[in-house]
Amino acid sequence: MGTVDPRRQGRDAYERLAWREAYEGLSAADRQAPLMADDLDRLARAAYLIGATDVATGTWERAHHAFLDRGEVAGAVRCAFWIGLTLLLRGEHARGGGWLTRAQHILEDAALCCVERGYLRVPAALRALNGGDAEAAKRSFVEITEIADLFDDTDLRALGSLGRGQSLMAQGRAAQGVELLDETMVAVTTGEVSPITAGIVYCAVILACRGIYDLRRVQEWTEALSRWCATQQDLQPYRGQCLVHRSEIMQLRGDWADAMDEVCRACEHLSTSHGDPALGMALYQRAELLRLRGEFSQAERYYREAGGRGHSAQPGLALLRLAQGRLDDAAAAIRRTLVETEGLEERPGVLVGSVEIELAAGGVEDAQQAVDELDRIAAGFESPYLRAVAAYARGSVLLAAGAPEAACTALRRAWTAWHGNEAPYEAARVRVELARAYRQVGDRDTAEMELEAAQRVFAELGAAPALEQVRELRGTAGRAAPRSPEGLTPREIEVLRLIATGASNRVIADRLVISDKTVARHVSNIFTKLGVSSRAAATAYAYEHDLV
Repeated sequence: MGTVDPRRQGRDAYERLAWREAYEGLSAADRQAPLMADDLDRLARAAYLIGATDVATGTWERAHHAFLDRGEVAGAVRCAFWIGLTLLLRGEHARGGGWLTRAQHILEDAALCCVERGYLRVPAALRALNGGDAEAAKRSFVEITEIADLFDDTDLRALGSLGRGQSLMAQGRAAQGVELLDETMVAVTTGEVSPITAGIVYCAVILACRGIYDLRRVQEWTEALSRWCATQQDLQPYRGQCLVHRSEIMQLRGDWADAMDEVCRACEHLSTSHGDPALGMALYQRAELLRLRGEFSQAERYYREAGGRGHSAQPGLALLRLAQGRLDDAAAAIRRTLVETEGLEERPGVLVGSVEIELAAGGVEDAQQAVDELDRIAAGFESPYLRAVAAYARGSVLLAAGAPEAACTALRRAWTAWHGNEAPYEAARVRVELARAYRQVGDRDTAEMELEAAQRVFAELGAAPALEQVRELRGTAGRAAPRSPEGLTPREIEVLRLIATGASNRVIADRLVISDKTVARHVSNIFTKLGVSSRAAATAYAYEHDLV
């Protein structure tokens, strides 16, 4: 039998996109005899794609020197580019910038006209884009694309087209930008672009579409990214961000249990990556789901962890404070965040939180200003999702301002949009506001039907705070407040109502902002006073005595 050649095995696995196998085969070959420059580049790419970024940068460094020893300047510069970009993405700006400067000097000394000149322009173009100079960024990306066309380099062409699309969107020309991103994705989805570049483009396009609230494209490209990830063995980068976006889509569609499963997987996956910024996004998404389910202490933990990872904890943390009854803290946090948030991608979410909190604080004029700005942004983005958000916010403000008829018109428009987009939680929230409006115009029957429909949705989703809000509203709909039976205190009735929703002691503690021990004491007192021995019996009692 012939001896197995690990180098050949590694190369074959690399062509099959089996990154772990390629890494192990080429590493074994490297231990037998130092690899040549081209195989070192393959080993570095395989290491990067299984998440071993330290190994990847070290191996690219070896490849860089090996190319220089062979007099292949272009190959050496390409390796230096990937080292620099990888380090920049990890937040190591000094080292990353050093490698990029080194590459630039090597090219200048060699006076070589090659496609790598285009690659070295990418970081500067990104700095201009992130620094707010979208016009300068667009010019740079146009030049990068021209260099790619000159040398017929599909990877550089994809990066240039991606940057041009992002620059157009940053200039408020969302429709043109999205068209360019769609065109860029054609080369990616047909396999014309190498895996590292393809992953970068996939994630950037999804984030760009998410930033303009184009949820149809977010869903479409997330599904494509998920399929792409599944074709590559042991792929580490990109998969975590894909799981976060999948969780966001599931949440919108009302699949909250699956959404939580996905984001937990994302957190676990991303925790193994050094400095991956997507981890902050995953932690924030986890906190959002927990807040909506009423698990407040756990939600706060993940908001804080997200903040520690560089992702803003707002507006979620301010909305958590509102749900906890800490209105002053919520208002202070959202007002500060509104002043500090300038980007068009982040601002709509903060404005929505501002409307809700300002209305709770009685600041109708401030809420009105936030809605006006939200309307302007929604008009510029041409986003059905954002238009629905803005219609709901406007309806809420009109209702608070004493214009229930006008509020009904705006809210009905919002409900139609959410219902058409299969977003049950958002549609149910609109129903609650519609019920308030119908009551103000004297249509109590329709108001009760809206509340019944909303209550069913919130119960199915496990949206405990929203469910309690509906129950409180229905309790004031022409019914006297229930008497305290069996000597239960008002707090014990609150606990009993939550027991009847199926809430655990921990959830009750979160919801009422009390300790687990205090909840346990209340539960014990309730059982004693009612003469029951189980939560099921207490729940039955609550329903029989109209306490729920």
